[in-house]
Amino acid sequence: MLLRASPATFLIFFSLVQSGCGADVGTLDEDSGNVTSEDNPNEVMTTLRLTFSPSSGAETFTATWADPELDGDPTIDTIVLSTDETYSVTLEVLNELEEPVEDVTPEILQEMDEHQVFFTGSAVIGPSNTNNPDAIIEQRYNDADNNGYPIGLSNTIIVNESGTGILRVLLRHMPKVNGSSVKTGDLASVMDTSGATSLPGSTDINVEFDVITQ
Repeated sequence: MLLRASPATFLIFFSLVQSGCGADVGTLDEDSGNVTSEDNPNEVMTTLRLTFSPSSGAETFTATWADPELDGDPTIDTIVLSTDETYSVTLEVLNELEEPVEDVTPEILQEMDEHQVFFTGSAVIGPSNTNNPDAIIEQRYNDADNNGYPIGLSNTIIVNESGTGILRVLLRHMPKVNGSSVKTGDLASVMDTSGATSLPGSTDINVEFDVITQ
């Protein structure tokens, strides 16, 4: 298998004591201290899959971050990419605590106006990480919600040069507050300049992958 497991800091945050995104339970955002909604607390998510489809026609592969037991000991694939290649990258989110395994991705798409994925870390330059002259890959959004704002479940990754780095993937859940939408079109810029604590809502996923380009 091209991808290999590597140790990494446990950076995923869950509202584990809450039920799924449709429950009638309020949630206090621990990131910002702001009440986000009277309903739609964070879904339980144990696994993130990134599927890479090379534009050259080479073999598609998947990199996975998984902590199916939620014991703080995740298995993490190293992402190995080819220099001068461009990839279409899709994200899939699972809850492996359920039997059968629950695919949470359709629920995120159903609530696309309340979710956005942000890509940061030493490996990447993109809308959420613009000042990174040492980046080895570039990320671009390929999807949009009903308001034309990025979602981040579909992306383009362009490999600019060989090297190593960290790719951090953060999924933010931003339910309406008092009936008004809090997701806006400039949140990647907010993430870029001020970090996740300045974003509305709360964090569903915050994980890291090692990236090698060669």
